[in-house]
Amino acid sequence: MARWSTGPRRRAVATAAAVTATAAAFGVLGAGAAVAKAPAASAAPAVTRAAIDPALTAGRGATVPFAEQEAEHATTNGTVIGPGRDAYTLPAEASGRSAVTLKPGQYVEFTLPSAANAINVRYSIPDAPAGGGLTSPLKVGVGGATRTMTLTSQYAWLYNLYPFSNDPGADILHPDYWVTECSCVPQDTTPAPVFAKPFRPNHFYDEQRLLLGRTYKAGQKVRLTVPAGAATTTIDLLDSQLVAPPKIDLLAANVLLFGADPTGRRDSAGAIEKAVAFAQRSHLKVYIPPGTYQVDRHIIVDHVTIEGAGSWYTIIKGHQVDLATPAPDGSVHTGVGFYGKDAAQGGSSDVHLSGFAIQGDVRERIDTDQVNGIGGALSNSTIDGLYIQHTKVGMWFDGPMTNLKITNNVIVDQIADGINFHTGVTRSSISNNFLRNTGDDALALWSEKTEDVGNTIDHNTVQTPVLANGIALYGGSDNTVADNLIADPIREGSAIQVGSRFGAEPFTGKLAITGNTTVRAGTYELNWNIGLGAIWFYALEKNIDADIQVTGDHFLDSTYNAIMLVSDFPVKDLYSITGVHFKDIQVDGTGTSVLSARTAGGATFQNVDARNVGAVGVNNCGSFNFTPAGSEFAVTDLGGNDGGGTTGPWLAPWELPNTITCDDRPAVVPPPPPTTW
Repeated sequence: MARWSTGPRRRAVATAAAVTATAAAFGVLGAGAAVAKAPAASAAPAVTRAAIDPALTAGRGATVPFAEQEAEHATTNGTVIGPGRDAYTLPAEASGRSAVTLKPGQYVEFTLPSAANAINVRYSIPDAPAGGGLTSPLKVGVGGATRTMTLTSQYAWLYNLYPFSNDPGADILHPDYWVTECSCVPQDTTPAPVFAKPFRPNHFYDEQRLLLGRTYKAGQKVRLTVPAGAATTTIDLLDSQLVAPPKIDLLAANVLLFGADPTGRRDSAGAIEKAVAFAQRSHLKVYIPPGTYQVDRHIIVDHVTIEGAGSWYTIIKGHQVDLATPAPDGSVHTGVGFYGKDAAQGGSSDVHLSGFAIQGDVRERIDTDQVNGIGGALSNSTIDGLYIQHTKVGMWFDGPMTNLKITNNVIVDQIADGINFHTGVTRSSISNNFLRNTGDDALALWSEKTEDVGNTIDHNTVQTPVLANGIALYGGSDNTVADNLIADPIREGSAIQVGSRFGAEPFTGKLAITGNTTVRAGTYELNWNIGLGAIWFYALEKNIDADIQVTGDHFLDSTYNAIMLVSDFPVKDLYSITGVHFKDIQVDGTGTSVLSARTAGGATFQNVDARNVGAVGVNNCGSFNFTPAGSEFAVTDLGGNDGGGTTGPWLAPWELPNTITCDDRPAVVPPPPPTTW
């Protein structure tokens, strides 16, 4: 196991490309990525969840108002790319690890599975040669009418090492970092050699919504065509939806009465602030009617309810603005966002935000910047039905704070996290939200300095986090992660991570991870040169020894292991992982093992059923001391552990309790697609 460098906030070492960066930068597939012509005709519309049969995810993930259809299942005369899971390639970042690439004149055609008056297209177009993005048209034909969407890559295409660059010609950002770009793992950090430019392009996709102007029936066709002279365009998927009419609230402080401009030509921040102040005095709600409102700074909210007409109609849009001097918190920019007061100032309370979109203009990652969609500290508050795009983090909260409920939101195309409860957030919940294409952990509880306690993350859908994890837990007490659907993490992370890292307080009390489904999870960690598990326990800074119950989870089509418990090599004899209990688990397909143990400690297993396992069921390396007494990690069989794969039963008697079965980097056997158990 190699060394890991965490950096000031997030990981400071990026993984190695499995294909050349130059090829990926121009949309060329690397070795091993499949390319095929799609059939000229398709069967009935294939509606998926996380690119698999919805029957496999029943009861898990968010209930959403749209139908997801993968482009590779639609009718096209373009080229199907993938499936492929190698980072820094277009297939790897696509939902389901496959998409359709269209040259000018080519199309992909979807059949509406139900009535719809709105669509959302997830796509990728090339970057400008010098970076900064470009725009390109896409024709949308439906019911005899044709509209044009203007696609952009201005919010895509990052390069280089963390925290990344927008310049495809940039030299290595950190020449002193260990940059793994070969099949070997050097014993010592060495200066980075010269690499092809652009180096490690990533974050290829973006998405765009379109109201169609009328309702179309189930069975009608939506054809996306790349016109002559346009850029080569990769279509990942289409979401179709029947959007309700705009909500009207006459008994509220309407921002138009205070001078807000629904055309977006004039800045409306001052008008919205006046409406908020009036509503606070008059005990009214604030209503923001349909329109696009330019807001280039934070709106501070406290004891107020702000409602829009619906996230398709009320759009709060802002530029990223340079600050004349850095703010006390280190920010060098500001931008659109609704913020509670700082926790140090007592925070805000009784804030209720619903029914509007926040669209930012963030194109680079600066960790000190407060350019998030929602921020500050909000207690006894609710956030419901928002659409947040192109901010740094969708929602980032710095506690202490309590009793915040986040429900029914869509957060896409973020430079960093989706939602992060940071420092002393208690008795709060994140429920029934949909997140796609975050640039870091999609959902996180980060107990830095003060524990996050008694929180629940449930019934959320997370797709394609480009970096890090779907759901990450860094310390805390008595938290619950339940009934979520997490698919397709791309690099340096897993679907679910339980990590002692980033200066987090220890795990205490009980942690319940129950009823979740992961799909195509577990990335290749090239800093260590190994594959991660779909669920990943990581003891880097402290022991992990709380009561951790992993119950009823389904791990589907795991790229490497289903379960990994690991300590970093330099601290392998200092920290261990104990108190983890796996029960009533289904593992359907692993590229390698069911369990990979690379730490001291132990775990119990009961009614863990597995099939299509690619390697030895238990890959037990312990702390790599290989003692005569066996591995330092104990596997306790509580019964009912059935099934296996190519090497026999996944939990064989000879493996118990601590047989050394260490294959440091086992060969990967791609499993068949998951099916109903």
